Amino acid sequence: MATTPPSLDQFLENDSVALFLDFDGTLVDIAPTHDSIAPLPDLGRRLKGLVDRLNGAVALVSGRSLDDIARHIGALPVAGAGSHGADIRDPQGNPIGQAAGELPDTIATAMHDYAAVHGLGYEAKPHGAALHYRSAVPKGPAAHAFAEGLATSHGWTTQSGKCVVEVVAGKADKGSAVRTLMQVSPFAGALPIFIGDDLTDEKGFAACTEAGGAGILVGERENSVARYQLPDVASVHRWLGL
Repeated sequence: MATTPPSLDQFLENDSVALFLDFDGTLVDIAPTHDSIAPLPDLGRRLKGLVDRLNGAVALVSGRSLDDIARHIGALPVAGAGSHGADIRDPQGNPIGQAAGELPDTIATAMHDYAAVHGLGYEAKPHGAALHYRSAVPKGPAAHAFAEGLATSHGWTTQSGKCVVEVVAGKADKGSAVRTLMQVSPFAGALPIFIGDDLTDEKGFAACTEAGGAGILVGERENSVARYQLPDVASVHRWLGL
């Protein structure tokens, strides 16, 4: 069973620390639609303070695109891995690792049309697309089956989250994003800690655990590989000192 993590200060007493932070459900509360989130008005400034405290070793690792996060909180003061690791950038916006692939128009059109016909939310991303069914939960299994078939036929893959299924590039996931970032300064050699709430964060937890660090699950879920647990977004803010 996951336990409450030691404080960030306690981790910093013994090691340099690299933090990998999910966005929705971790830094901002989940909202009915992906566009209706309400981040803290000065979240970007607060994150900049955390970056300074950890000598730059902080990254946002999200299913959202990095440009979409910036639209909600302003210019990102941190490294990031958007679209589940398909688009990895340093704090200056320069790409890290292999350049992200663009979503084929055929996938985007099919996902958009499916959402319109079945009354689901459609989220367009530069490197993926998502079907949201929070307001139509019984339609979830069919949405997953549709997205999985579409992805397979184009050599892409799917990621499942809380009332969402996404089509993403075949090798993109949050674990691979962590491994890529851990190869570059200032992350290399630091103790990696991943904080997230969703199923897609499990690969981030696993990557950090493999590297000698740990995962921190936000909320509750059975069979998580995270070593630690925090109850909600507010407790994450307190733990991070935001």
